[in-house]
Amino acid sequence: MSTARRGAANRDGAGAGTAAERRDAAVAALRRIAFLLERAQASAYRSEAFRAAARSVEREDADRVVALATSGGLTDLPAVGARTAEVIALVVRGRPVEYLDRLEAEHAATQAAPVADAAAALRRRLRGDLHAHSEASDGATPIQEMVLAALELGHEYLAITDHSPRLTVANGLSAARLRAQLGQVAALNRAVGPFVVLSGIEVDILDDGGLDQDPDLLDELDVVVASVHSKLRMDRRAMTERMVAAVRNPRTDVLGHCTGRRLTGRPRPQSEFDAHRVFAECAQNGVAVEINCRPDRLDPPHDLLEVAVDAGCDFTIDTDAHAPGQLDWLAAGCERAAQHGIDPDRVLTTWPVERLRERTRP
Repeated sequence: MSTARRGAANRDGAGAGTAAERRDAAVAALRRIAFLLERAQASAYRSEAFRAAARSVEREDADRVVALATSGGLTDLPAVGARTAEVIALVVRGRPVEYLDRLEAEHAATQAAPVADAAAALRRRLRGDLHAHSEASDGATPIQEMVLAALELGHEYLAITDHSPRLTVANGLSAARLRAQLGQVAALNRAVGPFVVLSGIEVDILDDGGLDQDPDLLDELDVVVASVHSKLRMDRRAMTERMVAAVRNPRTDVLGHCTGRRLTGRPRPQSEFDAHRVFAECAQNGVAVEINCRPDRLDPPHDLLEVAVDAGCDFTIDTDAHAPGQLDWLAAGCERAAQHGIDPDRVLTTWPVERLRERTRP
């Protein structure tokens, strides 16, 4: 059972523990609520409120947290509002948290939906995720919280793939900022082993098919996911040439969300390109095609996924997570892969990290 789940499961007895145990149980409950909200695609404002409260309480002296819970003064703490204070107080007193119980029940209901045996088996074989964002670009949390969630889910590795500089709307990383992040990743790896934090980037595919980052810096990364984010309605022939150029670049490891479509919110049609040619190039150049698990993407569409299968492509199943709870979206990609009979060994994210690195950084 994960730390967050233990914190939630033991809350009825938390009031009998030490002050530190009661504070830590409250932090676990706050983080679990945030995780469940993120997984359900609730408002980012709501989930961040619980994560901010968790960080605040975690930094606070445990005896003071218990005293404030007793006196009704928890909102004196930074980032703790009425709703989060109620959760903290209930946990500290060893009382059930109905809001968390309801979120857990809703989560359990979604998990109870029938899943094909092949999809379930593939999900069990997944070892990690090669597409995730942190607050350094347009993600919601620091890398450490993404890693903690990946550990909770049983991952063996996670690639941090923040955006590249041209995507200013997503606060893309300049070369200097990316290099600083590499130092952060190295420090994290010293602390979380044997779990591995892979260095990476979601690099923008430029109009001419170039990659939007210093080539020498790309050579230092474990994983390069190349994606189109601009001029998505480009002429079919020009888009094909653009994608083929990116796929032929020896620094590209994964072709991310290949059509750029959006299914919900503000729907966006998929880009037009010669899928047979692009996926043939992927197979020839050893570039994996990403099966993107975001509910608003589910990219590639089924017809194009079948073309990639027939072309002999390898795949990754990635969440494109922008918050910790979204790392739990992998099942959607497994279902899509199973529907097309994809051999698990063609899915790079079933591979151990040593074999993966041999592929991405030979």
